[in-house]
Amino acid sequence: MFSSPGWRRALFCAATTILAAAPGCAAAQDKVAPPPPPTASTATPASTSSMGQLDPQSPLAPMPDLGVAWPDLSALPPEPADPNASPELAGEVRYEYRVDGIDDVATPLLRERFKQLSTLAANDGDPANAAQLDRRAHEDSALLVGLLRAQGYYDARVTSRLEPRPGARPLVVLEAEPGTVYKFDSVTLAGLSGAGDKAPGLSDAFGVKPGAPVDADAITNGEAQLRTAIGNKGFPFAKVEAPQIVVDHATHTATLDMNVAPGGAKRFGKITTNPRNRVFGANHIQEIARFTPGQPYDANSIADLRRALIQTSLVSSVDITPVDAGNGVVDMDVKLERAPPRTIAGEIGYGTGEGPRVEVDWTHRNLFPPEGALTLRGVLGTQEQLASAIFRRNNFHGRDRILTGQFVVSNLVRDAYRAKSVSLSGSLERQTTIFFQKKWTWSLGAEITATDERDVILATGAPRKQIYYIGALPTSLSYDGSNDLLDPTRGFRLSGRFSPEVSLEGTAFGYARVQFDASAYQPVTGHVVIAGRMRLGTIAGAPRDAIAPSRRFYAGGGGSVRGFSYQGIGPTDPNGAPVGGRSLTEFSLEARVKAFGNFGIVPFLDAGNIYTSALPKFTGMRFGTGLGLRYYSNFGPIRIDVGTPINRRPGEPRVAVYVSLGQAF
Repeated sequence: MFSSPGWRRALFCAATTILAAAPGCAAAQDKVAPPPPPTASTATPASTSSMGQLDPQSPLAPMPDLGVAWPDLSALPPEPADPNASPELAGEVRYEYRVDGIDDVATPLLRERFKQLSTLAANDGDPANAAQLDRRAHEDSALLVGLLRAQGYYDARVTSRLEPRPGARPLVVLEAEPGTVYKFDSVTLAGLSGAGDKAPGLSDAFGVKPGAPVDADAITNGEAQLRTAIGNKGFPFAKVEAPQIVVDHATHTATLDMNVAPGGAKRFGKITTNPRNRVFGANHIQEIARFTPGQPYDANSIADLRRALIQTSLVSSVDITPVDAGNGVVDMDVKLERAPPRTIAGEIGYGTGEGPRVEVDWTHRNLFPPEGALTLRGVLGTQEQLASAIFRRNNFHGRDRILTGQFVVSNLVRDAYRAKSVSLSGSLERQTTIFFQKKWTWSLGAEITATDERDVILATGAPRKQIYYIGALPTSLSYDGSNDLLDPTRGFRLSGRFSPEVSLEGTAFGYARVQFDASAYQPVTGHVVIAGRMRLGTIAGAPRDAIAPSRRFYAGGGGSVRGFSYQGIGPTDPNGAPVGGRSLTEFSLEARVKAFGNFGIVPFLDAGNIYTSALPKFTGMRFGTGLGLRYYSNFGPIRIDVGTPINRRPGEPRVAVYVSLGQAF
């Protein structure tokens, strides 16, 4: 109630009248802080008696005569507006805000941090009154000062004001004066010389040099990089203390001092673990590790081993502790927490041309330690029934080396044939993974199969039943020069498969299946990638009709020529069913366009055909085209392709749909 301009003017002039002459009071009021307003009851010395309490009925003593008349307040001019005061707002209004003065000094990171932490930004679009705007402006001013100081502007000042705009929302303005950027006069890494000839490289890893701005982010990043680098250079017991910074405001400089104790370079020793460890022991951990005893210690190798152990899915947590074994050797003490080893999975689906299908599998991932898994799998569908037992040992005498053995009993119904088969197979392979994509991968295998297959006699179309006994030695070699396993955008891939086989159907004969695949990826713009694929295959050494129908080449489908059904391309029997061939030619070309957000579109053109000759040809090509939709998730693109045949024949489907994880190739 005492904050009106009239009270401030009356009190100021009264005080001035008591202290000095009255005529100057109006001119001096902006330079003197007003005294606090009077309270509701006021006592004067004239009404106070030393003999007792004040008589409430006694009149006030007359004011003393100071020789100056009491000023006429009504004659005073209006009090000028306080330039720093916020204009009054009528109730709550929506507002806008602006930051001035930082265009030449603010980094993108500073702007992003201010946007994330700003009170004005957080409430932008919500109605606010004058008091709320004033508080938010003061909070953001303090925030901006802190952010500028973190960049080295220790003299930064920020003021705020509210600008009413008739016909528009009021504008809150933060006006920044960054001042001079402070720079380091000296940077001292005491003790780093103990790293010997590795000290210069470690100093470069820290990165902060004399003359550099006193930037908090640069110092934090430099400290983290130094801690990482000193571990990678072979110092497992290094200690890096927090940097101490002293700022000199007079010279606009600062000094940085940080103590570093390298602790001596070490070499890898042995891996140790608890003998009662129920996951796997030290020998198997050493097989997974990418380092061997005697090599220089490297913290990156420890981090890599930790990831590899987690990726076995048998371990829920890993703790690797360096232990000084003396003589410059450090052992690795590994503690593992076991994860649940069993998994049950199921799948229910329906596919055009396949009908309903149910699949169930049970896996124990460490039934035969170390990492010896047993999987029991069953499939029940209208066109496929299967039961299998699969043994798989991961990291078999080496990282990502897989030993597999499986026994399968199956009944397959395809357009080209029906096959009841029993097979026993095994393989040793080096695999690539999404965690560690490898340039070279390979596989060596062996397979024995007995299969009862039914097709037709090509000349008459009459049913035929034959039993084949087949032995094969499939091998493969692949090179991956692409930049991503599931979603490549540049580079190329090459792979070759070779499988010499012996077949017994009446008489024994041999042949060889050979297949070559190549693909390339070329970015055109930041949002468009052109991808191409070629596949050539041949079966040499036996006529087509002597080869079991299940071992021939077929084309058509989501991984072949889209727009056609599975096995829908190639020679047919008198009943119109595919019969397969001895050679294969396929091509694909597509444009992968990142359209909006995590979604993309992929127009594509595929071509291919099956031939009865041993060598692939390029005649009679069947073409399919269409459009795909991609959703780019964190673990890879999800693919939906809709294709249609260009040179469609009677009886062939007009549209085919394919869904899978990853690109088509």
